[in-house]
Amino acid sequence: MTIAERPSSPESSSSVREAILASRTEWEESAIALSREIHRVPEIAFQERHASALVARELEAAGFDVAIGAYGLDTAVEATYGSGDVTVAICAEYDALPGIGHACGHNIIGAAAVGAVIALTAVADRIGLRIKLLGTPAEEHGGGKAIMLDAGAWDDVTFSLMVHGAPGEDVRCLDVRTQAVCRLHIMFQGRPGHAGGPTPTSDNASNAATIALVALGLLRQHLPDGVRANAFVSEGGQTTNVIPAAAAVRVEVRADTLEDLQETRRRILTCFEGGATAAGCTWSWDEAEPTYADMRQDPILAAAWDRSLASLGREIRERPRPAAGSTDMGNVSHVVPSIHPLIAVLGSTSSPHTPEFAADATGPAAERAAIDGALAMALTVVDVVTGPHLGQLSHEALRAGLEPTGT
Repeated sequence: MTIAERPSSPESSSSVREAILASRTEWEESAIALSREIHRVPEIAFQERHASALVARELEAAGFDVAIGAYGLDTAVEATYGSGDVTVAICAEYDALPGIGHACGHNIIGAAAVGAVIALTAVADRIGLRIKLLGTPAEEHGGGKAIMLDAGAWDDVTFSLMVHGAPGEDVRCLDVRTQAVCRLHIMFQGRPGHAGGPTPTSDNASNAATIALVALGLLRQHLPDGVRANAFVSEGGQTTNVIPAAAAVRVEVRADTLEDLQETRRRILTCFEGGATAAGCTWSWDEAEPTYADMRQDPILAAAWDRSLASLGREIRERPRPAAGSTDMGNVSHVVPSIHPLIAVLGSTSSPHTPEFAADATGPAAERAAIDGALAMALTVVDVVTGPHLGQLSHEALRAGLEPTGT
């Protein structure tokens, strides 16, 4: 029997949902403790040793087969349970921001993911489910999911999901849109000279950077709506009396779709090629980290999430809005049917990536977000796996595919 041929069972769905809700008493306290401890010890990209060890310990205690250092990343976690014909991957993030700690609330994400997969162990055998938790490091910078995706972490996965804490109110999953982003490192090489005299044999690398940034500024008028480009000179000389032979620029480009991002990147790179040509320098570039694709919310999973969250007594608003922010979960969504909804830290009015939201990411409202997020994810999985639409998960969003890293 294929997944598409699986029969649905409303009665089974109802009883399974009750089992998920009843499981809360078994994991709620430990999930809250996990959120608090990850928040207490913030760790930046690829250094999340304390957090990944905590996640692994909780899942080992719950009967999962656990590996730390999965897919070539020291702080990645893979934990599996069950042997059903449907595999769901729930993502845990736990990296913090430099200087301001968990100002994006990844402690909430990690705790919600652990709670969700433990809740699902109560029903996995009954519904033919294999559960996979993927602890994905370096979401803020570094692209842990992109690296793990290339290494095969989602090769055996039917669908995937996670939930992200946010200030404000709960909104429809389909209203949560993120942008694609790439970060580039541009290098110019010229020839040095004495700045205090004639320099006919010198080629000023910082001039190449300056010309390129002027060209980038002029290009902005012609970029599509929603495209953003920012850049700064990270290297441009060391002293005023030496013509710099080397210069470097860091560039970030965001766009609503991966296709727009790739075309914009091409046009921006021509600005740097022009700067090098005008200044008589050579140039090269590489990706500072993996490209993040735009998030493509699967409509079946999104509807199941909205129903599940509302069933917990939370009010969901319809708030269409422009794409904002970026996540490496977008890369997953181009390959596997996925969702990345938000769950509100109710009462928080601060902005993510600020010290104020770091404070809001712990305490009763944040803990409620983690627990409700865990329950809603588990109920979403049950809704989809036991319902009539499992075989119809949309692959329309997957047609474009992802450009290989580094091209």
